[in-house]
Amino acid sequence: MTQAQKGICAEPNLHALFLTFNVIDDDAPTMRKKIAQVLALFSHYDEEYYEAMVSGIVAIGTDYWYELYPRSIPQELSPFPRMSCDDRNAPASPGDLFIQIKADRMDICHAIGTEVIQLLQPNVDLYEEVKGFRYLDGRDLTGFVDGTENPKGMHKFNVALVGDQDPDFAGGSYIHIQRYRHSMEKWKQLSVSAQEETFGRTKTNNVEFKGVDKAPFSHTKRTSLKDEQGNSIEMLRQSMPYGDMTIQGLYFVSCAKSPLPFAKMLKSMIFGDENGVYDKLLDFTSAETGGAFFAPSINFIKQQANE
Repeated sequence: MTQAQKGICAEPNLHALFLTFNVIDDDAPTMRKKIAQVLALFSHYDEEYYEAMVSGIVAIGTDYWYELYPRSIPQELSPFPRMSCDDRNAPASPGDLFIQIKADRMDICHAIGTEVIQLLQPNVDLYEEVKGFRYLDGRDLTGFVDGTENPKGMHKFNVALVGDQDPDFAGGSYIHIQRYRHSMEKWKQLSVSAQEETFGRTKTNNVEFKGVDKAPFSHTKRTSLKDEQGNSIEMLRQSMPYGDMTIQGLYFVSCAKSPLPFAKMLKSMIFGDENGVYDKLLDFTSAETGGAFFAPSINFIKQQANE
């Protein structure tokens, strides 16, 4: 039976370490083996420190995939859908490998990250590392609960994982990442009611506004999309806040059985509706990175490592 990577549909954790690498040589057989060894590291720490609820994701950048696994390509593999309209941008940034490490102990995230980097050297350069953390009761640093629209229960597996539509890659997931930087001082100048109008739900008790009460520019309006049959266009988010006393933001991670939901959401946010009404939250936060990856099943990674 195909086994998905644990981190794709894992429950929220207290801490995260997001690592993006660029591969600097063309030794694909070695990298295939090393990627399988990263999975073994996750399993080791999960067993050794079971109370920390360790989980991880290893995902391969869409450009690098053709070098790493040239004989087997996911059906919908595609580059990051970079977009720009006025001062709203979704840039693409370098990234051949994306590794997400989550646990309820920051020291465990650090220990795993250290071993991952030791394992992957000298084949890679670390492009970026970001430490994520749970903020209060699962809120973004804007003060609003994050991930409210995430699918629940077994449904999240149907949303996040490739199924019978691409049987060779069943259990895999299309991963998109963006590091958003918030303009916190600008955000704090808004009244609570204006902040709530921007999000489309209440701040304190996280009650979503009724559809007729939502402004067309609200974040929930622009990101809660439906297809032509009226079905919700869904993805599973694994996002977490990051920052220090100077810089704050959200590290966005989405997992889906297709790259299309992310691209449609991004287009709705940046370009807006037929009247050009965009997501007003983008007046207060901006994406500084962007990457598209595919996280294959554990079975696929191990099989390719042995060939």
